[in-house]
Amino acid sequence: MSDTTTVTMKAGNRTVTVHRPGKVLFPDCGLTKADVADYYRRMAAFTVPQLRGRPLMLERRPDGTEGPRFMQKDTPAHYPEWVRRVRVPKEGGTVTHTVCDNSATLVFLADQACLTLHRWLSRADRADRLRPDRLIFDLDPPGDDFPAVREAAHRLGELLDQLRLPSTLMTTGSKGVHVIVPLDRNTTFDDSRAFAREVAEVLAARHPDDLTTAARKQARGDRLYLDVGRNAYAQTAVAPWSARAREGAPVAAPVSWEQLDDKQLTARTWSLTDIDGVLEQARANPWSGVSSRGRALGPARGRLRALR
Repeated sequence: MSDTTTVTMKAGNRTVTVHRPGKVLFPDCGLTKADVADYYRRMAAFTVPQLRGRPLMLERRPDGTEGPRFMQKDTPAHYPEWVRRVRVPKEGGTVTHTVCDNSATLVFLADQACLTLHRWLSRADRADRLRPDRLIFDLDPPGDDFPAVREAAHRLGELLDQLRLPSTLMTTGSKGVHVIVPLDRNTTFDDSRAFAREVAEVLAARHPDDLTTAARKQARGDRLYLDVGRNAYAQTAVAPWSARAREGAPVAAPVSWEQLDDKQLTARTWSLTDIDGVLEQARANPWSGVSSRGRALGPARGRLRALR
């Protein structure tokens, strides 16, 4: 397919034009912009519910994974009027983020060479009162050591169970996993980040040879980093089922706690090179066994301090 032509894709009740569909975005595996757009179109039933109502930061790669990266917050004026925007406060002003509420927007963003979708930890239905509805622990190993990630995730899951907080897992498509806790939207970003830091400190104190909360890489050594920085206001995390701009076109994929024990599992198990495999994982609904009801952090904070 030539990269100078256009193709159209039906997405919901709209037809979206994909420009330069033959443009190769993943040179190592030959995937084109049309392939990326088709992936997001086919995955829309699973991806859109994870994005709906949330401000997005878009990771764009117009020249593919080997070209420059653009992290886009503000929505360009040329985006179609049917692409939803939301204006949120920032220091010294506001920023107008793109919101993806439908499959047409998802395909349009693929046409803009947006490979990875990073979402806020809050919804924007109350822009004057933005509160997180999830807490994220990013388990970041020093190298490509997924067994260390698996062990750390189990340890964190056990601690969260002690705090009576439900949690879900997602491979990031990079090196680690995200452990995610649903919140009730009554906690501020500052409070949720402070709580996440306390949890990480307790866990690192229990396993000082394996885990650390040190932000500086030089201070971590060979220990896995318990990163809670994504819980701050205006920070984002990779969205479930989002592609990653990495070799092999991996996908961030929700997994069950049972799947974590599969020795074949890695942070990059699912990929755009096997869309049917990604669809199979999505249809299995790996988060179905965990309560999605948002929790208050007050009771959990009391239990955590008792443990300390």
